[in-house]
Amino acid sequence: KLTSLALQPVITPELVQGRVHLKCTYSRPSSKLPLQYVVVWSRLSTLGKKDQIQRDTTLQSFSYIEMNGINLRLGDTVFCTVMAFTKDSPEQQSLPEESKGFYAGIKFLPESLQIAEDGKEHVLTILSTVPIACPGHDDSCKITLQLSIEDLGKNSQLLGPPNVALSACQVDLLRAPCSGSSCAAATLTVTAVTDFAQDGNRVSRIRAELVGWRDPLWRAYTPKDVKVTVRDLPTGNCYSFTDPHIITFDGWRYDNYKIGTFLLCRSTWRAFEVHVRQWDCGGHRSTTACNCGVAAR
Repeated sequence: KLTSLALQPVITPELVQGRVHLKCTYSRPSSKLPLQYVVVWSRLSTLGKKDQIQRDTTLQSFSYIEMNGINLRLGDTVFCTVMAFTKDSPEQQSLPEESKGFYAGIKFLPESLQIAEDGKEHVLTILSTVPIACPGHDDSCKITLQLSIEDLGKNSQLLGPPNVALSACQVDLLRAPCSGSSCAAATLTVTAVTDFAQDGNRVSRIRAELVGWRDPLWRAYTPKDVKVTVRDLPTGNCYSFTDPHIITFDGWRYDNYKIGTFLLCRSTWRAFEVHVRQWDCGGHRSTTACNCGVAAR
């Protein structure tokens, strides 16, 4: 009897005659019996069930299915299940072995972000798990994605624009040899906008839309959004007032009665500094200075 044969099916993407296919490959057991294989392809439905879309019987140690945009579309999670049997006893099949789910489409890594209003840049990778076909000689082998940000808060209109900034509004996924789970990839950075407002933690989403793509397989496809949670951080303040008394961000207090132009504040990690000019504003009896000008970069 055939029991578990450790067939270990794996799904990989492949271009066949310029069309996107998925290939299910499995190990041939070291059995002397001439084996045949039943390969069942299925996709995950919106209800979380697996719908069978194709069933093959083959002598080969692989099976193909085309992503035709009808019964198998971009955005689907696909499985292949393999059973083996001998020609003499087709009713006695080995135990079914299922592959890991293969997500066919565009992925964001990480799939969600939790960032803070601290100026740090967070790398977001966009990749296609399936190869990009060139529809013609005039078209370059790439997919262009237009990125946008939408605030998901209840009071988003009152809070103003989303406090998430991207390093690019458009990215190109250039075709490359498939390696691991990536057949094309691009990166950008995501930063929380320091808005000096105590507006609490805000949730936004990054959306990606395909631009100018004529292939029917890609045209009807919209990648999943990326959820970005921005943690609000308290804002620091510093002061220089009257003759002048100075209070720093961390609450230190001191005086500077001198006349001249001074560097009041400079960031150690971004292009931000404040200069202050002080003139004599005291009488004959006291030496004191007052702020008369300020410049900020």
